[in-house]
Amino acid sequence: MKYYYVYILQSELDNNFYTGYTQNLQNRIEQHNSGKVQSTKLRQPLKLVYWEGCLNRTDATKREKYLKTAWGKRYIKVEFKIISRGKNGLKNIYYSITRNIRKT
Repeated sequence: MKYYYVYILQSELDNNFYTGYTQNLQNRIEQHNSGKVQSTKLRQPLKLVYWEGCLNRTDATKREKYLKTAWGKRYIKVEFKIISRGKNGLKNIYYSITRNIRKT
């Protein structure tokens, strides 16, 4: 089964975010950081700050569109606060990601 991933990248240059979806997360991040994606070409380097897994393309596009809305941006902001407050960042990131995968 092929999964789709909704992801958020943060520019280390201007701290702005980019939201997208893909089937191959690692390859897509490499494309962003090598300047092959027009919308992030001038914002490199970029780091992956959030991702969610989806079972199909329809779910991924719906989730991507939601995360680009004001409500979606608020959701992400709250998630970042929860993660940054935690004592064990990796554990909290894992919990946040797996919790959201179950929701989708």
